[in-house]
Amino acid sequence: MAHVLVVDDERSICELLEITFRKDGHRVELASSGEQAKRRLETQLFDIIVSDINMRDMSGVDLLQYAREISPETVFILITGVPTLSTAIDAVNFGADRYVIKGDSLIDELRQAVAKIAESIELKKETGILRRELRRLTGLDHIIGTSPKMREIFELIQTIAPQSSRVLITGESGTGKELVARAIHENSARSKKPFITINCGAFPETLLESELFGYMKGAFTGAGENRHGLFKAAHGGTLFMDEIGNMSLTMQVKLYRVLQEGKVRPLGSTVEEDVDVRVIAATNKDFEKEIAEGRFREDLYYRLSVIPIHLPPLRERREDIALLARSFLERYRKSMSKAVEAIEPKAMERLEAYDWPGNVRELENTIERAVALETGRWITMEGLPERITRYYQEHRPDLQSNNHDHLVPEGGLDLEQKIGEIERAYLLAALECTGGVRVRASELLKMSYRSFRHYAKKHGV
Repeated sequence: MAHVLVVDDERSICELLEITFRKDGHRVELASSGEQAKRRLETQLFDIIVSDINMRDMSGVDLLQYAREISPETVFILITGVPTLSTAIDAVNFGADRYVIKGDSLIDELRQAVAKIAESIELKKETGILRRELRRLTGLDHIIGTSPKMREIFELIQTIAPQSSRVLITGESGTGKELVARAIHENSARSKKPFITINCGAFPETLLESELFGYMKGAFTGAGENRHGLFKAAHGGTLFMDEIGNMSLTMQVKLYRVLQEGKVRPLGSTVEEDVDVRVIAATNKDFEKEIAEGRFREDLYYRLSVIPIHLPPLRERREDIALLARSFLERYRKSMSKAVEAIEPKAMERLEAYDWPGNVRELENTIERAVALETGRWITMEGLPERITRYYQEHRPDLQSNNHDHLVPEGGLDLEQKIGEIERAYLLAALECTGGVRVRASELLKMSYRSFRHYAKKHGV
């Protein structure tokens, strides 16, 4: 939340605002005079300053001018108990961000103003950090995520992009496989050449062959002219083949030959043509299972998966949900010219708790819908689809004060033993995920290695 400086020579006002803002989660400091506020500004950075206009040693407008010189990014809110036209004009002229009149609604107005400003500041900070990181790693800002798993993927993109090796991207639908493929292309030496995409599951076998390899006039009914295929169109660039797992076995044989020899032969032609194309393939299928059951050729799999990249589902990188949601909010409020500025904390809590079977694509559609339907300035719980709120109630009963009765069985339980069982289970699960490497297991559980050793010894792990 925000770092707030409250400036007022009325002690009661200072204390009331301190209690109010701290209750909302903000970090608050007080200054009882303009000079004291100036000293604080010389040694600290504040996100927001809330200052009275009429103080004994200095006016709030003078403090505003001083703050603008040494901390131009700080948001300044002026409050006054004696509103006049001249003070309002001065406040505007010297760059006050808000001008609030003392009265019965003062606290509510300031709470709302600080909450909105804090949300905006946080979004700018996160967006700035993310974009700097993404430009450093990929030169793109299309892929959003700061979780450890996504950082690993960014680093991998940076490493493999300059090469011409084939890449196989796996992951559930909606995880952003095409965005990763495009990032690889745009950071490669082929970036000035075409990036061509095709969904292999969208074409029947005969049509897919003509799309990929092209055809000659008269090769089949309706072939009225010669036509280059996508391999030829992507010459020198990248061909992204999505849903490669849906390709028939016959087409798999033909694709394998093209990858092996670097030549294509259009339908109806006897002449082979050289092609220089980097192939990036993607699938949401389990290739081990597909190969074992005879639906995908093992030799083609190894040709395609020189460098494998697995995109995690959104439920495995929940740290990115809030950042993604805010990014989509910013995109759609601008495109729809809506006044929606933020997502209500309780609504965000439900977004972060949801399992997102449709992954990033489902989250984007959810935010787009919420922005389209919202008439106020906040996306609230009521603006979310019913499935998300229902999921929260069904899967997060620990957060619902009226759903705790089922946690304790009728005969009671040994709480220490129960907690010990849970701790031991998580230790074992983390070790299994890391192949028994304790240092990595402690990182997964967000604890120090020393703490991990303590718990392992305690539970005999």
